[in-house]
Amino acid sequence: MKYDDDNIFAKIIRKQLPCDLIKENNNALAFKDISPRAPIHILVVPKKGYINYHDFISDASIEEINDLNELMKNIILEMKLDHTGYRIITNTGNDGNQDVKHLHFHLLGGKNLGLMVK
Repeated sequence: MKYDDDNIFAKIIRKQLPCDLIKENNNALAFKDISPRAPIHILVVPKKGYINYHDFISDASIEEINDLNELMKNIILEMKLDHTGYRIITNTGNDGNQDVKHLHFHLLGGKNLGLMVK
């Protein structure tokens, strides 16, 4: 599968579309989800075009991987989610119901999120 440079997250990264920015670093960006599923629902994306987690973990540099994880960790600490709990989700492919073909992590918290899969 070829990466689509016109996907919504690529446009947000290029600042062609607005977002409610939470935080960013050299290689990753975090912003509020426009259709939140929890009181805290943040999307964390690498700035470079990776389709899914497998693509990212296979081809990203150590710096890109570290920056994405550091960004997520800092958000978790700043929002004190490490005290109350949170969920990190990434969807891949058709069976995983991946809507946007740009790797993104959903960081959810702020309430009891219930069972993950029924």
